[in-house]
Amino acid sequence: MGKIIAVANQKGGVGKTTTCVNLCCALHRAGKRVLLCDADPQGNATSAMGVDKNKPKNGTYNVLVDGVAAEEAIIKTKYGDLLPSNKSLSGAVIELVDMERREYIMKTALEGIRDRYDYILVDCPPSLELLTLNGLVAADTVLIPVQCEYFALEGLSDLMNTIRLIKRRLNPELDIEGVVLTMYDGRTNLSPQVAAEVKKYFKDKVLTTVIPRNVRLSEAPSHGKPVMAYDASSKGALAYTQLGQEIIKRNGKKKGKVKN
Repeated sequence: MGKIIAVANQKGGVGKTTTCVNLCCALHRAGKRVLLCDADPQGNATSAMGVDKNKPKNGTYNVLVDGVAAEEAIIKTKYGDLLPSNKSLSGAVIELVDMERREYIMKTALEGIRDRYDYILVDCPPSLELLTLNGLVAADTVLIPVQCEYFALEGLSDLMNTIRLIKRRLNPELDIEGVVLTMYDGRTNLSPQVAAEVKKYFKDKVLTTVIPRNVRLSEAPSHGKPVMAYDASSKGALAYTQLGQEIIKRNGKKKGKVKN
């Protein structure tokens, strides 16, 4: 059964979508069957996967609101499969409110296709609202990108409180996949200091791979490509390739554990 990983952080500009897109590509290139579910109305992950977000007939909105089967909305790309999104999804926040079991709609939609994939990545919006809630309820784990800058830990306590509430009331199995440090600049004193603070708070949940601040990472989306397809030799591409391998390795170890 495929693993569903929500990529979430309600603070914007932390590299959430960049992480989702490039991790998807890295896992795909490692031979894994992977689906990226774009649950952000901005549709940036859709564009970064090389898809015109205004063209698909169906997408995440239609799956959540209209009851379209997920397999009917999936688009195959060179970097993995995609459940696309665009600004129409912003209306879903209002429309989902009156729906029965509104928190479980994404979970129900993805359950029917999860056996087809090794990993399903959900790119959540940069806020703690109903779309993000759906992503966290659907997920087995949550991957949290944290920017190596001054306000990095701001709002993380709110996210952790939300995760605790979801575990208590809606999804008892939800766990933290890991925390990935992004936009790391080793030339400054600030990045190592922030990294140390994050590691003090999250301990062994912090992934070994650190994503550097890299121009190629910023340029790649404008070309409709993950960074590995845009410049495979760049530091950003090498870091996300390593992140994919670390995720695969960690999950291999978890599967090998015997419960007492």
